[in-house]
Amino acid sequence: MNLLFIHQGFPGQYMRMLQALASSGQHQIVGMGRARRHETVPAEVAYLSYGVQRVNTKGIHPLVMETESKVIRAEACANIAHQLQAKGFQPDLICAHPGWGEALFLKDIWPQAPLLSYQEFYYQPTGFDSDFDQEMQGLQSWQDKAKLRMKTANLLLNLQASDWCVTPTAFQRSSFPPHWQSRISVIHEGIDTQRACPNAAVAPLVLPDGTTIRRGDPVVTFVNRRLEPYRGCHSFLRALPELQQLAPEARVVIVGQQEGVSYGARCPTGSWKQVFLQEIEGRFDPSRVHFTDQLPYDTFLHLLQITAVHVYLTYPFVLSWSLLEAMSSGCAVVGSDTAPVREVIRDGDNGLLVDFFAPADLALAVAELLRDRARAAALGAAARAHVQKHYELQACLKRQLALLELVASRALRAPD
Repeated sequence: MNLLFIHQGFPGQYMRMLQALASSGQHQIVGMGRARRHETVPAEVAYLSYGVQRVNTKGIHPLVMETESKVIRAEACANIAHQLQAKGFQPDLICAHPGWGEALFLKDIWPQAPLLSYQEFYYQPTGFDSDFDQEMQGLQSWQDKAKLRMKTANLLLNLQASDWCVTPTAFQRSSFPPHWQSRISVIHEGIDTQRACPNAAVAPLVLPDGTTIRRGDPVVTFVNRRLEPYRGCHSFLRALPELQQLAPEARVVIVGQQEGVSYGARCPTGSWKQVFLQEIEGRFDPSRVHFTDQLPYDTFLHLLQITAVHVYLTYPFVLSWSLLEAMSSGCAVVGSDTAPVREVIRDGDNGLLVDFFAPADLALAVAELLRDRARAAALGAAARAHVQKHYELQACLKRQLALLELVASRALRAPD
């Protein structure tokens, strides 16, 4: 087949699928993205980057600024697609992540090409992420809700244009309006359970600050792409004083960029890390709390193999791969009792769940697992078994590739 993959941060979620398709030698594959070619992109993939030709209009209404940004990206992507068409390229299937707008005009260039959209999340004014944390988010004004409504304009246009859609989890599908959910398959990208695996003989790890940690140490890990409230940094940092009282020997390793945000509002003063560390200043021992920034992937997996207890917190939002990687590595997990986490963790069976807003409960659950290593091991083994059964890479890839075939052949398509 002639396959076209589009993702602003190419290859994004398509990385492993592209590797499998390219290795088969049966397809002509073209990729499009905003960034430079990434080292993980197979050599067999012809990669084209696009650059925007304009910036946002000065003085444009704030409620349409994001929509205009997505139209600007869509125009840039469409220009490259039109050049491909002029050279005779006709895709048998287009796979696109529509979140940043790139896919908006593809059907106007290739109206007959089936479009399979990767739908990550549909923003709702109530019941999901936007009104979850009143402390951090405040009460929503009508303007806040209007901004969310405008944010979904791009998603609705892409849903209407798509022949079919796919999303990683049932929770993510549940965020979409009921009318569209029947047109969205739930297939995760998959976790390499052979790579993210337990290792009883794992070597010690030297952290960036020079501290050496070993398997068997009371190591507690917490991972954010960036430390931010959407992923519970405030609840976790607020739990540190009580956790250290209950488990004074614990070493806490916090992985992630310490400045900026990936989701939600920026910190009005400094960084969220600084704000919440100042809040607990004098009530915890900072010498036993280690911030690493982002780690190379192999080092991250090494850390998980040493971890005694892993903590994962999130708003009702997109589930992070890091949780499934920690589970696959055999970590005992304490997670937030929020819908995306409940999809993969059953409280008391393959992990523990606590109230997102209860730092004391979080500290108690972590300390209990640090003391009861037999229970922690049993939870970790059950967590790994769950990931092997439901999220193993090769099984997920097989389903992903089968979906591509079904959509490309039009055996599966949304009703007219």
